Amino acid sequence: MLPTAARKVWKLLQRGAAVVAAVMLANAFFPTLGLADQGGVSFWIPGTFGSLAAVPPSPGWSLTVANYYTSVNAAGDVAAARLITIGKLSPTVMVSLDVTYRSNLDTVGITPSYAFATPVFGATLSLGMTASAGPNAVGVDGTLTLGVGSLVAVRQGSISSSVTGFGDLDPIAQLFWNSGNNNWFAFLTGDIPVGAYNSSNLANVGIGHGAIDGGGGYTYLDAKTGREFSVVTGLTYNLINPSSDYQNGIDWHLDWGLSQALSKQIAIGAVGMSTTSLPPMAAPATGSARSSRGSLASDRKSALPSRPERSRPISI
Repeated sequence: MLPTAARKVWKLLQRGAAVVAAVMLANAFFPTLGLADQGGVSFWIPGTFGSLAAVPPSPGWSLTVANYYTSVNAAGDVAAARLITIGKLSPTVMVSLDVTYRSNLDTVGITPSYAFATPVFGATLSLGMTASAGPNAVGVDGTLTLGVGSLVAVRQGSISSSVTGFGDLDPIAQLFWNSGNNNWFAFLTGDIPVGAYNSSNLANVGIGHGAIDGGGGYTYLDAKTGREFSVVTGLTYNLINPSSDYQNGIDWHLDWGLSQALSKQIAIGAVGMSTTSLPPMAAPATGSARSSRGSLASDRKSALPSRPERSRPISI
């Protein structure tokens, strides 16, 4: 039987899941309401939680060391055609821009944490702090093509940026409940923007703004058979970036993992993750959104539409 406090938390999580589902449905029908994360980078790193996410830790100190590496290559193009009338001449002007984006981020995160032996609301309380450091390199190549009739001009260029430094600090508080094979947990985390960041740089290690993230998850663990399944979900609220005056939308994330233990030291399994931007509570101020801490190719490509606009006459 679950403790009373745990049941209340679980009911809150269920209500929160219903709210998330409703917002996601609205976002699906009204996609223009969602705002992209600045530079395609969210506070939440997909895969933060995986297998055994909700299993209570043993009381005392623990240290987690994780490497996060991502290599992204994305491309997109924008094209437009205009019919211009100059006196008796009506040439068609064609303009196209092809952009290729690449990013390589390689950081190491260290998370010391402490689990208290004394129960809090019938749960095991764990407090921790994550610090990370490493290099990031970003490059953008572009080709601009301008054609007027049979005359075509091509201009190429590229810009790049790299940085090596410390990332932001991410504190986290977690409550774990256990009842037989069933495990639940709730967490509250956030971002303290003290890492290497400059809004004029393409590459950054920090994200340049504060964030608050909360959610919970469930783990089914059968110690006899060694089978396990975990799912974790949460929401991120982003503060305004003071350097660019831009505010990311509200992000929803889902991580899951399943595994089968082969021995006490070896297990096989699979993990999955999903993130999406939901409508923000307030419209953001306009500003630059060019910096990057590493991103998904789909985020970059979605910002570069490849659909040419319809031609329409322009008289001079």
